[in-house]
Amino acid sequence: MAYASKDLSVLAYANGFTLWHYTTTDLAGEVDTTGYFNGASDLLRVGDMILANTDTDGTAAGGVFVVASNAAGVVDVTNIAPFGAANTD
Repeated sequence: MAYASKDLSVLAYANGFTLWHYTTTDLAGEVDTTGYFNGASDLLRVGDMILANTDTDGTAAGGVFVVASNAAGVVDVTNIAPFGAANTD
C-alpha cells in the first residue's frame, strides 16, 4: 500500500512542533521506508512525531516515528519505537 493523506491527522501543535497520528494497514517496516511520507512533505518537519497504528488488518502494532529528514520533498522517518511490551497473559 502507500501513504494515505486521509489517515494522517494533527493531534497537537506548539512552538513549531507537531504531534501527528497515522493509521494504516501497512507494516511498520514499510512506513519507515524513505519516501513513504513524501505526499506530506509540505506538512512534516524534522523532529515532528507521528504516533502510529500499523498493520491494523493483521497483527496491529503501535508506536512513534520521528521525522528524521525532509529535504527536496523526500521525507524519512526513524524506525518505529513501539509502545508497551508484549502481552504474555
